[in-house]
Amino acid sequence: MKLGLETESCHLLFQHRKMDVFSFIRKTWELGLEGVELNIIPDLNLHPEFGVLDGDEKRYLHRIREAIEQYNLYCEIDTRFCEKAALAKALVIANELGADVVRTYVSNGKFNPERMKKAPENLREIVPLLKKYRIQLALENHEHETSAEIIQIIKAVDSIWVGAHCDIGNAMMAWEDPVEAVKALAPYTYSTHFKDHIVTLHDDTPVVCGVPIGQGSIDVDECFRLLVEHSPVKRINIENCYPYCAPFARPQGTGGVDQFTGAFAIKPTIFPASLIKPLDYYYPHNISAEALAQLTQAQIEALKISRDKLIELRHKYCQ
Repeated sequence: MKLGLETESCHLLFQHRKMDVFSFIRKTWELGLEGVELNIIPDLNLHPEFGVLDGDEKRYLHRIREAIEQYNLYCEIDTRFCEKAALAKALVIANELGADVVRTYVSNGKFNPERMKKAPENLREIVPLLKKYRIQLALENHEHETSAEIIQIIKAVDSIWVGAHCDIGNAMMAWEDPVEAVKALAPYTYSTHFKDHIVTLHDDTPVVCGVPIGQGSIDVDECFRLLVEHSPVKRINIENCYPYCAPFARPQGTGGVDQFTGAFAIKPTIFPASLIKPLDYYYPHNISAEALAQLTQAQIEALKISRDKLIELRHKYCQ
């Protein structure tokens, strides 16, 4: 089982121009990991169309591919939405970079039944391009969808080129137990985001908060085991969503959980409220320079913590 790193694990470094895609590739190698997952979705101070990339010019993409190959890393791409126009561009980029898996998701900021209904037809339209490029498409449970809803779309598409992207933490925003979500998605899984979460309070409102892997409420040991034993994946990607926080996206009980117990037990905030509140973690520059500095340093330190935990789990289950 190879281990990779998703660029979201360094989102503050990217947003504040302390890292670019080339230094990220090198950092991944320095951490002893074996692959990169590049997020090409726009964000603060990133490219308005291609995220952590500076563009889609072939010469530039080939420079990135050379850097990836120099360090003997695999490559996956993260994009969003299911419409053909959006996915076609991502597949061209993936092909130029030598990526063989592209992650996408349905949601556009909230659960949208109409988009969910259209997803199978939209994804069927992209299958000929997946065949052409020999790229698998992995549909993520992206905070808004339960595992059952993702599986329903995959079955409706009915193509070997379209499977699941199993994010072990996102199930919580839809009130689904992480272990149960991984158990359901594993047989369909082509790609992964491996992370850890707690539930904490923003003022008096429960929210889901990212923490370094192994320091949260998710049974990451069991999630790793399920992926090893019940999915076809050969890679597990660290998406260290820390510092990060998100509200619950669906009504309580949607995914089968309706109590704040187990993985949903409410825990103390990870930073003092006098410094920053949970829903401000992702963009700490909006609060203060001190908050940005402290959270950036915490993100850097979390890379090694999460890496070490994944190596421990790989040693345990992948002898």
